[in-house]
Amino acid sequence: MSVVLELDDVTKRYDAEPPVTALAGVSFSVREGELVAIVGPSGSGKSTLLHLMGTLDLPSSGTVRITGLDVASLSDRELSGLRASRIGFVFQQFFLAEHATVLENVADGLLYSGAEASVRRARAAEALGRVGLAQRAGFRPTQLSGGERQRVAIARALVGEPAIVLADEPTGNLDSATGIAIVALLEALHEAGVTIVVITHDRDLAARLPRRVEMLDGRIVADTGLAPHPEVV
Repeated sequence: MSVVLELDDVTKRYDAEPPVTALAGVSFSVREGELVAIVGPSGSGKSTLLHLMGTLDLPSSGTVRITGLDVASLSDRELSGLRASRIGFVFQQFFLAEHATVLENVADGLLYSGAEASVRRARAAEALGRVGLAQRAGFRPTQLSGGERQRVAIARALVGEPAIVLADEPTGNLDSATGIAIVALLEALHEAGVTIVVITHDRDLAARLPRRVEMLDGRIVADTGLAPHPEVV
């Protein structure tokens, strides 16, 4: 499987008095088809890492590559295009437009793709089917439960068929039962081949996923993906 996301000795410092180092020499990669949890307490560097993985910020040093592209070498326009075509975002707060229908919210994930409106709507309907909400396409977000809203947000992240989906605390605003259902959906999408990184402070959620990257004080302190593989005889 090809490497979709790669961080090589990435450091992020913020100017302050004294300066703050949010990430210190972080290196890891995510291969196509993986489902990874990045877990750690508040202040561990998870949010900073999310911003760098999503190309919303650039590292102070080191290299971030998305599908082989060094993000520091790209112009702002190229970065916007990279985010639109290769990265899907799912946030804790859903960020759905309440005046628009569910279908329109998902189709908006393709606004910058250049696809015609009819194509955007058809692909949005397909994405809603993948998350079990085909029958809710004409509803508005205010008519949905929290779990259904998060499914809409996941469909919007999937609609452009990105190389990787970044999910930031996707169960954070949900009750435990609904959160478990969302994790099950992410697992099903992973089984279907979607590459997903989940950023969370929830160790129980992280424990369910096939790979866990643990962060503390801006560093990776454990990575189950680094376990040695048995040699093939």
